[in-house]
Amino acid sequence: MIDIWGRPTSICTQRVLWACTELDLEYNLTLASATMGDQGHISRGHAPYGIVDTAAYQVMNPNSTVPMIKDGSYTLWESNAIVAYLAMEYGAKTLYQNDSRVFSRSIQWMAWTNEHLEPSLHTLVMELVRLAEELRSLEAVEPARAEIARWLEVLDRHLINQPYVCGDTFTLGDITTGASVYRAHLFDACPPGLSNITKWQGKLSKRNGFLRHVAPREFHLG
Repeated sequence: MIDIWGRPTSICTQRVLWACTELDLEYNLTLASATMGDQGHISRGHAPYGIVDTAAYQVMNPNSTVPMIKDGSYTLWESNAIVAYLAMEYGAKTLYQNDSRVFSRSIQWMAWTNEHLEPSLHTLVMELVRLAEELRSLEAVEPARAEIARWLEVLDRHLINQPYVCGDTFTLGDITTGASVYRAHLFDACPPGLSNITKWQGKLSKRNGFLRHVAPREFHLG
């Protein structure tokens, strides 16, 4: 049993939950967050899930962030590191064909997603959904959409001759990148005509991990 601290509306937590589903791993999710709770963001006066600010949690994760996992006595934070660990420990054949080059290529696209998509996606989520209206900077929205669109065109070209980000087979790279691209679509940041991304997302949308942990719109727009 893997213990996970996080929240369903965190795209980083979604990555970990999707990976666990792909690998048929049993887990226990403890809701935790410094900024979000059942009713929404703290800027609107709502109470957060908490836990991350406790001394016990900070011993395991000094950043007070989510997600974090504990597998036996082993603790790990940062979602891409967690997904990589789960793949190496429980799903080398399933999530990277037990091939170091496929694994490295997956990490490449996971890092690409964090570098080029996530900052602008965070802007859209905060300015359009989570922050109290009086704290929003709506002038940041369209530049964020444009930045995401620019990088999605790169991804679309990459997918011209292959069905998944690392080739012919689904890998851990599709988990991180796929979740973020889906969120970009929900926030109208995916320009029309990216047919290769559309086909790729169609494949991802049939996977149980995606359906359970990424597809629900309320995990992104609520």
